[in-house]
Amino acid sequence: MTFDDLPTGATVFLDANVLVYAATPHPVHGIACNRLLDRIEHQDLEAFTSADVLGDVAHRLMTIEASDRFGWPVQGIANRLRRHPSDIQQLAIPRRAVDEIITARVGILPLTVQHVSRAVDLARQFGLLTGDAVIVAVMLDHHLAQLASLDADFDRVPGITRYAPA
Repeated sequence: MTFDDLPTGATVFLDANVLVYAATPHPVHGIACNRLLDRIEHQDLEAFTSADVLGDVAHRLMTIEASDRFGWPVQGIANRLRRHPSDIQQLAIPRRAVDEIITARVGILPLTVQHVSRAVDLARQFGLLTGDAVIVAVMLDHHLAQLASLDADFDRVPGITRYAPA
């Protein structure tokens, strides 16, 4: 199913990849991701993400901006940034993106120790990476069944319907 298949009034959880592709803008998926955020901003859809996903988005955008700005290879970029804190201070995209996500009417759900504990079991049950299992745990806790993501691993989780850009 695609983002366009989300019915008006639906509630959807946003995975980090959707937010990153909208902010970069991604040459293949950026337009669809931005269109989805426009629907949310215009209250055609209700959207949530979690605090940990928002942190993942900021981190990923930091590495993308640093790679582009400084010409650094993506491999090992986090270690390079650790050694160059003054370069981190020059990066603006993560701040701008977090502000835009918040003003786009995306609700930010908290992450609790209970979510992490449940995620460990969900990871094992469905063969998910921990970060994806945490998303599932938060979604289940908040009775959310629709997910905007490019990650097909979520398709293994019964009760969750994944929507992709195309």
